[in-house]
Amino acid sequence: MPSSDAFYDGRINNMPPTDDIFGGSSHHLQVHLRKAYDERLKKSRKLFHLSRMLVENLKKEKVKRVKMYEKPLENSWITSGHLGSKDAVLVFRTSILNSRNSELEESMKCDNGSSSSNSLNIMTSSCGYDVIEAKVLTSLPKSNINLSNSNINKTLKSPKKRLHESLSSSDNSIYSDGCDDHIEMDGDISKSMSNDNVSIEEENEADVNEDKDNDHDQIDLFPDISELPASKLKITYKFHNSETKLLKRIFSQHGLKEVEGEQNFSILWTGVHMKPDILRNLTPYQRVNHFPRSYELTRKDRLYKNIEKMQHLRGFKHFDIVPQSFVLPLEYRDLVSAHNKYRGPWIVKPNASSRGRGIYIVTSPEHIPTDEQVLVSKYIGNPLCIDGHKCDIRVYVLVTSFNPLIIYLYEEGLVRLATVKYDKNVENLWNPCMHLCNYSINKYHSDYIKSIDAGDEDVGHKWTLSALLRHLKNQKCDTEKLMSNIEDLIIKSMFACAQSINAACRMFVPNGNNCFELYGFDILIDDSLKPWLLEINLSPSMGIDSPLDTKVKASLITDLLTLIGIPAYSPMMRSHYDTKWTRYKNVSYGRRTNSADPLSNSSHGYSKKKQSAKVAPLTAEEQRILKNVNLQNARRGGFVRIFPTDDSMQKYSSFLDPVTGIPISTSPSQSQSFSMIVPINYNLLLSNYLYVKQMKDGYIQDNTFPERMNQYERALETGAPISFGKKKSTPKSQEEGKKLRQQVRKLIEGGSELTQLQSRQAFGLYLESILKRLTQEPKSLHEKLILKFLSGVSGLSGFKAAPLLFKNNPMSFRIISKDRTAMVAKLLGDYLETYNRDTEAFIDTFDNFGMIPISTFNEFLSHAQETDLESILTLHTNFTHSMPFLYNRCGSSVPLTPPIPAGLHGFLKALPTMVAGGRDNSKIDGYYKNTIENKSDVNEGGDETPSNTQPTFNAIGSSKKRTKSIRVPKN
Repeated sequence: MPSSDAFYDGRINNMPPTDDIFGGSSHHLQVHLRKAYDERLKKSRKLFHLSRMLVENLKKEKVKRVKMYEKPLENSWITSGHLGSKDAVLVFRTSILNSRNSELEESMKCDNGSSSSNSLNIMTSSCGYDVIEAKVLTSLPKSNINLSNSNINKTLKSPKKRLHESLSSSDNSIYSDGCDDHIEMDGDISKSMSNDNVSIEEENEADVNEDKDNDHDQIDLFPDISELPASKLKITYKFHNSETKLLKRIFSQHGLKEVEGEQNFSILWTGVHMKPDILRNLTPYQRVNHFPRSYELTRKDRLYKNIEKMQHLRGFKHFDIVPQSFVLPLEYRDLVSAHNKYRGPWIVKPNASSRGRGIYIVTSPEHIPTDEQVLVSKYIGNPLCIDGHKCDIRVYVLVTSFNPLIIYLYEEGLVRLATVKYDKNVENLWNPCMHLCNYSINKYHSDYIKSIDAGDEDVGHKWTLSALLRHLKNQKCDTEKLMSNIEDLIIKSMFACAQSINAACRMFVPNGNNCFELYGFDILIDDSLKPWLLEINLSPSMGIDSPLDTKVKASLITDLLTLIGIPAYSPMMRSHYDTKWTRYKNVSYGRRTNSADPLSNSSHGYSKKKQSAKVAPLTAEEQRILKNVNLQNARRGGFVRIFPTDDSMQKYSSFLDPVTGIPISTSPSQSQSFSMIVPINYNLLLSNYLYVKQMKDGYIQDNTFPERMNQYERALETGAPISFGKKKSTPKSQEEGKKLRQQVRKLIEGGSELTQLQSRQAFGLYLESILKRLTQEPKSLHEKLILKFLSGVSGLSGFKAAPLLFKNNPMSFRIISKDRTAMVAKLLGDYLETYNRDTEAFIDTFDNFGMIPISTFNEFLSHAQETDLESILTLHTNFTHSMPFLYNRCGSSVPLTPPIPAGLHGFLKALPTMVAGGRDNSKIDGYYKNTIENKSDVNEGGDETPSNTQPTFNAIGSSKKRTKSIRVPKN
């Protein structure tokens, strides 16, 4: 077959002579015609070559079956599917939390407004996503090239740019995975071309204009809330007993509305365990932030007992992740026996407490009350120290499913440093600001330093995990081994409790995607870089007291909400699920057999004959699980999946049941089940399809340990600073407060009384003012009065944290005043938290006869100073001879109201006598007496630094960058 060149050459050479027709100019005409044919041939060749390259690229993509996770065409705030589809979920970003930047918005609009309509475009008709997107042709006049389909208006992108390059929640890198693998051409290139001048740019010029095309993909970082999908779809959320400031800001900025009472919700965020009735009635679109029986992980006694079972079952060396512990009073004899061998300090923790409440250290079991239910653990005396300060780390672990077990670790964590430099001397064991790293304890210390800039990740008494890793790496420490051991600690902790939690999920949870859980792991690292699990928090604190907290926790929550996937269902779809008379139970936790089902010994339910010859096709449920896992991984943001990984089955298969794949925490005889459930090993299924068969599928998971390590060590980037400024409140007017005080005093003197809510509000504000004054202007007399009051009030209103500082502490008088003030402030802060929570249960709906008007008293509270509150409380107590701020008027065992002395701080001096059955305060009086007598042991000066304290260097929080010292780990 002749070539195209020969074809055109033959036509031109075989043309008849035209000298007679054109007057002897046939040669010139022939030259012009040949040039025209050559030019047209050149242009058509380029277009044909270009279109053939496009088709070949599409074929390669189809053969490799590479998953392309791109943002949807319809809305950049929806991912994983079309708006209205079952797979569509909401996207959450930290960028929307910033204030609106008008200049940036205008520039983005201008950039987005420039588009080129003269481009060759290819799109997918099956999934509707921007799957292929890169500039092909530019600067083509409309009259020069005609395309057969005007709807083809998207461009191609290089396959390398489709990878999940950035995992930050603030970046526009949330991808979708909802389309099929095949890609189709939606149109053909036109068969006809005009005879006019045709100009086609060279390929390098197309690459130059690539940045202009990327403007089409820009996301409006400051959209109108009413235009967001969550607002249009009327998606709702509900809170219950949880911190709401950060979460409420994120939900509201993304268009979600809060509901209360019995109204339905799309996501429920609670700080307590879920009731079974709530779990049973969950619909497929609803999400809750707890699994049933999570207390197996989060209660200190249950966690240790579960890990202890694994130590006996699987070997101590495999689960040596917690210090030796004893549950009292049941194991008191074992504790005494271990103490006779160990002779070391022990740390005492309540079984179900958080934020360092009720924790103290003893040197002997004799100092521990035998009637308290506590966990006593061996104190780790060789902790990792930074600049001489003890530290521990808080890492955030997300579990989206227990069968299959899917564990994510957030790339960034927090490192908490104790305020006082570490000293193992027995005389200093009573100082929690030296031995406990909890922020809730150390924040009351006058030497505590907060970072004022989110970019300062290694300044002050709170660092980021990535900053610590970089610091250790500079000290020539093996950070890879450290993070590998931390991952191993997290996975084995989940193994210890997964069996019971999975059984509860199978019993109570109707759908596999209903529950998720964010755990706060507190881990202590010793000087040999061995991590020790201290505790696991059910609802880790989302408080934002510094820019560093805001950056880490805002990114954490937005990435978490995107990963778990809040379905973008319309009200009609949600109503369809809500009105159904039956709930379809998901079979992800096991399916009951039918009498017609063939019995099988295989973990996938197919016969052994077929197993060796051919792998059985995946069931619908297995396909759903695989799809859901891939979608979650594509939306993971800053989360790192640590189980399953490429080597998880190789490392942990011995801890899993070979049939069900569930981690076994009991002996085989105890775990034997006779229920009619087809066992399916979903953990093995995921491992096979995500990693073992990755070469066959053509999709390689980017989840190797070196990649995870790079993600741990890199600094968290959030773009613009996230602002969570305090609410603007009108400053208190001292003159206005005096006027309102006189007005309220006249009402009380005239016979009016405070309601119980009003009295509790005034008393709560009064204690808050005292707490603030204690941290700024500490006075020993006032500290002693507060301690006596807290000692007597222990047990009232659920407050059980007794002042353990003075319990069997013969050397406690050596504690310097700043440390003592911080401990007293911590106790008062704990009581205030409990007291204010109880106050919220009281409601005043209207003005009662003989009571202070609500509006008048609320205005007084908005301007009242400490002296104003003390005056009103003193007058009301003396006139009514009652204490409604502490006791109910009709309550039993209410003590007699003591007379309140007149003068400054008279109400404070009477506080200890108001408490019923006050404890013997002789120890407190003796302590402060010893403090005065031993003042000679304290150096002269306002700092009151002990004489035996080593001189400090490299102070934490210095404005200049300094080389930080560290206790060198042992080899």
